[in-house]
Amino acid sequence: MTSAPRLIYLPLGGAGEIGMNAYVYGYGPQGKERLILVDVGVSFPDMDGTPGVDLILPDVAWLAERADRVEGIFITHAHEDHVGALGHLYRHFPKVPVFARPFTANIAARKMEEAGQDPAMVQVAPTWPETVTAGPFTVGFAPMSHSIPEAAGLVIDTPEGRVVHSGDFKIDHNPRVGEPFDEAMWEEIGKAGVRALICDSTNVFSRHAGRSESELPKPIGELVANARGMVVATTFASNIARVKTLAEAGREAGRTVCLMGRAMKRMVTAGVETGVLTDFPSTVSPEEATQVPRENLMLIVTGSQGERRAASAALSRGRYLGHELKEGDTFLFSSKTIPGNEVSVGRIQNALSEIGVEIVDEQSGFYHVSGHANRPDLMKMHGLVKPQILVPNHGEHRHLREHCRVGAEAGITPVLATNGSMVELSGNAPGVVEHVDVTRAYLDGSRIIGALDGVVRERMKLALNGIVMVALIIDEDDEPLEDCWVETRGLPEMVGHDALAEMIEDQLASALPRMNRKTVMDDDKIEDEVKRIVRQVCVSEIGRKPEVAVIVSRLMAA
Repeated sequence: MTSAPRLIYLPLGGAGEIGMNAYVYGYGPQGKERLILVDVGVSFPDMDGTPGVDLILPDVAWLAERADRVEGIFITHAHEDHVGALGHLYRHFPKVPVFARPFTANIAARKMEEAGQDPAMVQVAPTWPETVTAGPFTVGFAPMSHSIPEAAGLVIDTPEGRVVHSGDFKIDHNPRVGEPFDEAMWEEIGKAGVRALICDSTNVFSRHAGRSESELPKPIGELVANARGMVVATTFASNIARVKTLAEAGREAGRTVCLMGRAMKRMVTAGVETGVLTDFPSTVSPEEATQVPRENLMLIVTGSQGERRAASAALSRGRYLGHELKEGDTFLFSSKTIPGNEVSVGRIQNALSEIGVEIVDEQSGFYHVSGHANRPDLMKMHGLVKPQILVPNHGEHRHLREHCRVGAEAGITPVLATNGSMVELSGNAPGVVEHVDVTRAYLDGSRIIGALDGVVRERMKLALNGIVMVALIIDEDDEPLEDCWVETRGLPEMVGHDALAEMIEDQLASALPRMNRKTVMDDDKIEDEVKRIVRQVCVSEIGRKPEVAVIVSRLMAA
């Protein structure tokens, strides 16, 4: 007997965390649903939990196993946490079309090309009320105001009713770049009846109404006009409205403007190419900027979140592309520090302070507005769309839970669904019906590795414990030679007046000849015994149990 069709929603990333957004919608009989994927973004690593990793990617294994049922990939906007993993993970979904608005499509196609995928698979989608058909889904890209041009909420019509996927948004009636929030449009979308609203929860704890991007030119302009020495400003590279505001402030203050950072140049270029960014002030290259007097120069740079390899960090460490910060210069952080990045940003700001640079951030004055809806704006969206069901996303667990509470107070049925929680949106009792095992993947150099592969876990062990490497030789008579080689990494070299490596070598030289023949004849057993001895010495001498790598070489009789 065939089960009745159902409408499902399954977050693979972005629900219970901020970043790495990836959401699946499905319609059809259980186990045979036709599927679409909304967004495929990244998160960024830190040295504490993911040392050496380049990017954190959503775990799409569940969807990859059902790739023959995937009808399309829909990208709401061009922020890295929504499109950054597209090229890396597209290999799981060969020939599946990718839909996005023009600016986002420009960025998405570059992501595909950089990863060796076919950029032609990215198609420019029309704007609501025009739609795209993907299997049983009819999807419209409805303009949203956000901190990047051409963001869109998705209007997803299905046989079980209409779903609105808000994407990231704010209510801004004058965002400077991109479309203003259109209350009449969203009210009209809601009049048709909305089964479920899957909604951004980032700023649910902010109880004051959001502020407009158009309010920033005056305070930023005054700051730049009154600054002495060189001015440097950093913001999110994708926030090209803010980049334009900064560049205009520099121009109006009589300063030559220079953009630094590949991501910022790429975003501005994409904005110009797609027509969303007009009348952008002229800029010079970093090389040309070295010929401009410092007091007449403004640098707009990447690295607002403390990224180690970005221009902000490089400038804080010394000279970068011929430019050097000096005492009395001004450095503006026109951005909010994302939770988790406080240490990285603080490290840069402290380095700047040591130089004598004047540091200005959102705590110094009104130099930043959020791209996400605060609680009053969320409540406004609820009222415009009037959904039967509210499923919060794009937030940590506390954000999702609080957003559920806000929805319930308005008489909307809330469903709290974190990554891996499959929600049935159809029927009389919507809620979580299944849990899917979801971890994460890592881009490590040029390879994608799984969270359970052990690579990152082993790297963390090495970082925390250090390592001792031991090489020993078994001769032709199956006797261990007393002279083995020991080298340490990440451990104290000296213990008092003695070298730790030599102390371990001496202990092994004493122990190896006494090992029984059964142990000596078995590489695994001799390795275990050597590890035990090494760790015993290290615990005794330095109070630490390091990782131990043992290489056993056996000489063959002639």
